[in-house]
Amino acid sequence: MSDDRGRGFGYDDHYGRARGDERYGLDDDHFDHGATDEGFSTWGHDRPGPEAVGAPRRAMSRTERARAKRNRRRRRNVTVLSIAALVVVVVGAVFLGSQLFSGMFGGTDDDYQGAGVKDVVIEVNNGDSTTAIGETLKNAAVVATPAAFVTAASGNDAITSIQPGFYKVRTEIPAADAVKRLADPSNRVGRLVIPEGRQLDDSTDVKTGSVTDGIFSLISKATCVDLDGAQQCVSVDDLKNAAATADPAALAIPQWALEPIAALADDHRRIEGLIAPGTWNVNPSATAPEILHTLVGASVAQYEAGGLLTAGAAGNLSPYEILIVASLVQKESLPNDFAKVARVIYNRLNDPVYRRLEFDSTVNYALDRQEVATTDADRARQTPWNTYALEGLPASPICSPGQPALVAAENPEPGDWLFFVTVDMQGTTLFTRDYPQHLANIEVALRNGVLDSAR
Repeated sequence: MSDDRGRGFGYDDHYGRARGDERYGLDDDHFDHGATDEGFSTWGHDRPGPEAVGAPRRAMSRTERARAKRNRRRRRNVTVLSIAALVVVVVGAVFLGSQLFSGMFGGTDDDYQGAGVKDVVIEVNNGDSTTAIGETLKNAAVVATPAAFVTAASGNDAITSIQPGFYKVRTEIPAADAVKRLADPSNRVGRLVIPEGRQLDDSTDVKTGSVTDGIFSLISKATCVDLDGAQQCVSVDDLKNAAATADPAALAIPQWALEPIAALADDHRRIEGLIAPGTWNVNPSATAPEILHTLVGASVAQYEAGGLLTAGAAGNLSPYEILIVASLVQKESLPNDFAKVARVIYNRLNDPVYRRLEFDSTVNYALDRQEVATTDADRARQTPWNTYALEGLPASPICSPGQPALVAAENPEPGDWLFFVTVDMQGTTLFTRDYPQHLANIEVALRNGVLDSAR
């Protein structure tokens, strides 16, 4: 290494030492301490220089330099494109993830605006939480997200009053509007109430002329709903046709009722008694067979849970026969006398002489009317239900019996009675085993105007 190169490294007295002071914080004293300027100069002078390794590098031609430049540019472009693609992927993933999260759980900032698009009916199931209701509304396009509904319902006491059932709402409405609509009782649809002792068809009171809606009429009215100004109902005729012609499986007919149902062929009354009284929810948008399937299936489950399957075992009666007895009990007496009337039925069925029940209610059933007494002509009519004209039980139940009547049919009161008659307008009923005494009781009923001697 030459002296010029050594001095260029910064070790001459004139320039190098000044640079050393500035770069390394060394003053004149630091360069003393046993080391002279000469020593520093000698160290720089004696240090071996770098040696080349490998073959000497050949200078690139102009063509090679151009090619290398293009390659470097290409590599830069590829790198830029790769980074851009990665950014797009990451952004896309974040967007899709947020959309998926929003779709599953909803975002509280998402909500519809305006008065909605069209009327729809949704169902609130028993035990539904607010979140579950929100999911139902989201699936029906009523609210934008379940979270929006939950937020709107938070702190609203009215939401706790929402009962299971069907409700009319509108699609694409604000969540707060959905809460108000569900809390408004006027928007509930499909609520069906069937009183105890009601039959399928309408019936007319002979004395007053008033008409009592049958179960088919009650169902039809319950299905009526106004959607966007047009009223829609499942008609009574559609319900009767389904009851008469649908496959028993499509109506949820239980195994224990298949044989007597088949015996009535295509008579719509074949499902009488299989729809229990009570409060039900029917889907206004369902078909007639679907509605009957729902009602019969739920009623049968209720009957069986109450012990119907085993109730008649001791008396060698089928579940269907117990249901028939309960319907007669319901129609022939007041609750206080249910168990006694049930005993009269069983006693007469087992009596060799009085096997005909001779109940006016079975005559009235075929005529779709309500009357305490019947005429001789009516009692002579041959129908599958007229117990004046046939022995034993009628072909089917004659109404939908309530739970008290079922309990009485399953657990009749002990007694030997064969006859009973209602003797006043308060419903007082007299029971006896003695036929002459029964005739005397009938005279009491005649004097009190309960029975008409002219009939």
